Amino acid sequence: MQLLLPDVVPSLCFSYILLYVALLWLIYHVAKIILWLIRPELTVGIPPGNRGLPWVGETLHFMAAINSSKGFYDFVRIRRLRYGNCFKTNIFGETHVFVSSTESAKAILNTEMGKFTKRYIRSIAELVGDQSLLCASYHHHRLIRTRLLNLFTTASVSSFIRHFDQLVLKTLGCWEHRGTVVVLDEALKITFKAMCKMLMNLEEEHELEMLEKDVTLVCEAMLAFPLKLPCTRFHTGLQARKRIMGKLEKMISERRRGLETYHEDFLGHLLTEDCDEAPSVTDEQIKDNILTMIIAGEDTTASAITWMVKYLDENQEVLDTLRDEQLSLAEKASPKSLLTLEDLSDMPYSSKVVKESLRMASVVPWFPRLALQDCEIHGYKIKKGWNINIDVRSIHLDPTVYNEPNKFNPSRFDDESKPYSFLAFGTGARTCLGMNLARAMMLVFLHRLVTIYKWKVIDPDSSVEKWALFSRLKSGCPIHVTPITQDITP
Repeated sequence: MQLLLPDVVPSLCFSYILLYVALLWLIYHVAKIILWLIRPELTVGIPPGNRGLPWVGETLHFMAAINSSKGFYDFVRIRRLRYGNCFKTNIFGETHVFVSSTESAKAILNTEMGKFTKRYIRSIAELVGDQSLLCASYHHHRLIRTRLLNLFTTASVSSFIRHFDQLVLKTLGCWEHRGTVVVLDEALKITFKAMCKMLMNLEEEHELEMLEKDVTLVCEAMLAFPLKLPCTRFHTGLQARKRIMGKLEKMISERRRGLETYHEDFLGHLLTEDCDEAPSVTDEQIKDNILTMIIAGEDTTASAITWMVKYLDENQEVLDTLRDEQLSLAEKASPKSLLTLEDLSDMPYSSKVVKESLRMASVVPWFPRLALQDCEIHGYKIKKGWNINIDVRSIHLDPTVYNEPNKFNPSRFDDESKPYSFLAFGTGARTCLGMNLARAMMLVFLHRLVTIYKWKVIDPDSSVEKWALFSRLKSGCPIHVTPITQDITP
């Protein structure tokens, strides 16, 4: 017995220590739960809302909305109706505040420097990369944006319009023999090819197909629960991102070593600008932002085009006015000619149709920001570290901002919009870089569609696609087309 005692005593002491630590841990977390549930003195002046369960918050409700036919924005809509234009919730363990007034939008978007920075939820940030314009800090965002902005010249946009027009003509030329097409599927293919050509001169069909599959997997994982377990949606998205980064890394390496012919594309310009006096962008910044621009140029634009076709089918008077303008423009153009930047400037009513489609669809439903310091918004206290989200869709459909907001009426833009009332592309220092490209793609597609075909939407269902970050029609908007002209190939 005495021989065993020296071994038993340390064992007992260790057990007591573990028990003591476990007890302290339990007391600490029970106290946190109690404070979570009852501390009214800390809620004075902060936005109303429900923090949900400790640690979990309202994450389960958010995920349920993502997996519903109404989409994740329904989570926001329900709480806005319950709490008003400013409310607080807890998602993925972080505090999120949603604001939905033009005054709040101005306060946040007009004073970002020093007070707010862009901040997406963890799953999105990891998939697009921390060097993406979507996630970069204010300083790095300004540097990257300056370098990328130089690529959106009038000459490059004009060249892009011609190439995009060719793609649209080629695609629409095949519709006549199919009768029925799904607009979203067709628009995704066209916009993806156009962005890959512009960004990195990629046109080989097999490579495009493989890359498109991976980009789709990344997009599908953006709102997934950020678990890196095999076979989960998020893990699958991360693996797809890894493959995309590997392809871009190989492309960059081959161009630096002169193994690939120089191309007049975004990648070529970014690599040759390394010798400029201005700070160069790193390879990581190039890769993350090429992926970001592919997603933004393909997914958001194709979704907007799809909604636009649906809205026009539902509003025949608008469509008739639009077709008159486009047919008039087509009569002026020389036969078989491609559209130019000047042609797009000669589409005033069509431009309003595009703008109204973007307002009603609100493809990007909110803009996320991170508070860098304590401040006050909409009369409520906002604490440093909280996520502040500008509820774009609510502003776009606010009856105090727009008369009959649920009516598709392009003529509402005959007059100048109220400041911070149209936020499809954001505003201020972080206005979407590809704004003019997106508008151009929508106008080109619109021109060719209404001058070549008449169409009828087969499935009018407005349900949105599950797990989609950007608002996309679940049906894809299938239409039956009837040609109104035969010679469409330039």
